[in-house]
Amino acid sequence: MLLAAEVPPRHLVPVERAEALRLLGGAPFGRIVFTARALPAIRPVNHLLVDDEIVIRTHDGAALTMEALGADTAGVVVAYEADAIDPLTRLGWSVVVTGYARPVTDPEQLARYRALLSPWVASAMDHTVAIRPDLVTGYRLTEDPPGIA
Repeated sequence: MLLAAEVPPRHLVPVERAEALRLLGGAPFGRIVFTARALPAIRPVNHLLVDDEIVIRTHDGAALTMEALGADTAGVVVAYEADAIDPLTRLGWSVVVTGYARPVTDPEQLARYRALLSPWVASAMDHTVAIRPDLVTGYRLTEDPPGIA
């Protein structure tokens, strides 16, 4: 087995939007990046990918909840990142989505998302936020440069 210091540099190979969203949808969790008191904040969360929107659940008092509830109808700008990178081989993928987060208020959608997405922390998750991905970038980390199979 190679030590991390012995692993050769990897190549970043871009993936198309559909593939990037498919990878993100299969990840068990990600990190949401938003602004809290004019500074960047990052939180790990679990998510769903439903109709090309990222859905997360939040709780009362959460900084993201407060930002999303206080936003105009377009929502608040956020970034969402998920990845699966092996720390020893340094192979895997990474996806970053930038878009608008808005609170989900439709009772049918709320019921559906609550049934599909169980919180992974011991806290009541009373709010649901959907992120519309406007900008999607994804990369695979590979051993071979692009175009070599």
